[in-house]
Amino acid sequence: MPFDPRDPSFFDVQAVEKELARVTEICDGCRRCHRLCPSFDFMLERVDAHEGDVAQVTRADYRRIVDLCWQCKLCFNHCPYTPPHRWAIDFPRLMLRAKAARAKEEGVTRQDRWLGDVDRVGSFASAVAPLANLANGFKPHRIAMEAAVGVHRDRNLPRFHHQTFARWFRGRAERPAAAEGRKVALFFSCSVNYNEPQVGRDAVAVLEKNGCAVACPEQVCCGMPYLDGGDIDRATANAKRNLAALAPLVREGATVVVPQPTCSYVLKQEYPLLAPGEEADAVAAATRDVFEYLAGRKAEGTLDTSFPGTAPGKVAYQMPCHLRAQNMGFKTRDVLQSIPGTQVSVVERCTAMDGTWGMKKEYFPISLGFARKAVEQMEVTEPAVYATDCTLSALQIEAVQGKKPAHPLGLLRVAYGLADER
Repeated sequence: MPFDPRDPSFFDVQAVEKELARVTEICDGCRRCHRLCPSFDFMLERVDAHEGDVAQVTRADYRRIVDLCWQCKLCFNHCPYTPPHRWAIDFPRLMLRAKAARAKEEGVTRQDRWLGDVDRVGSFASAVAPLANLANGFKPHRIAMEAAVGVHRDRNLPRFHHQTFARWFRGRAERPAAAEGRKVALFFSCSVNYNEPQVGRDAVAVLEKNGCAVACPEQVCCGMPYLDGGDIDRATANAKRNLAALAPLVREGATVVVPQPTCSYVLKQEYPLLAPGEEADAVAAATRDVFEYLAGRKAEGTLDTSFPGTAPGKVAYQMPCHLRAQNMGFKTRDVLQSIPGTQVSVVERCTAMDGTWGMKKEYFPISLGFARKAVEQMEVTEPAVYATDCTLSALQIEAVQGKKPAHPLGLLRVAYGLADER
């Protein structure tokens, strides 16, 4: 069935298990996704354990298949049977549906409620940022957090900032309208707002350098952390709030620009399904990842390519899964290589963080194994700079290397010779 939470059968556990069995049968015959991720590996191992008899795969097995999926979305692009094929396999959305049906039957777990409520946690932690950061580095507190909400005690956590990006943007001096009249609505994302305001400031600096009039409408988390826990209702509520803020700007001709790949994916792909209608379709059509937008400006000859600042040199760039899933090519690489003397090596390896999954005590060790493989490929190139567009992928790379990689927007700002406007 289509991914439609408005259909009551969407949450029917037996219907979900029937669909899981159908897809497992097809995947067993194909096996193209073997070794792609633990979810497929476990699925195929369980089928093999029953000598190919999918009917013998148990409910507990299917539950484990769902739990091992971290929503990288890559299997959708890899699969030869996605819609409009008659078999119509959409594995990532089937996993979301299975989690949603479980949440409807059993309730959203305490772990997923806490991890999903990013704005509540972020607002509180940012208000007391020095204390929150101190506590997150204090072992007894981490042991208690693991027991209470299931965040692994050794998981390195993002830092919180008292001056969030939204607070900084509201407090800046009024800027004159951009000469070219390029209207941009910046969907800055919750991770940038609370944990990486530098990325937001860099985005504004780079966009304004390229003649954009940047607006930052009131917004909440895109809702992906809620989807991770099967909480369709709260994800839909967030979608509707964001659409109400973004749609009027889109109607005025603004492009929605997003500096985080997961959020641009959600606005494009999930909002038309969570909150179908003209607003969702218009916002989805107007949404661009920030380097997708900049590459578009480069293609039309309107990107500023004077770079009087410092070039990054040799860059090892980990391309996040949720950019690869958008099938847009290597836009970040293409823009960075506009900087004279810059060479970018692209590493297409998942770091297995994907929002809340890599936070959980059950999956943190698995996620770190995938991150190590990505870092190994980055290190082979012997770069001067490590970079990734995703702040959570950056967290994984930092966990392996001990040093946080750069966001490409920061490299671009420095190459433009622009100061960090704090």
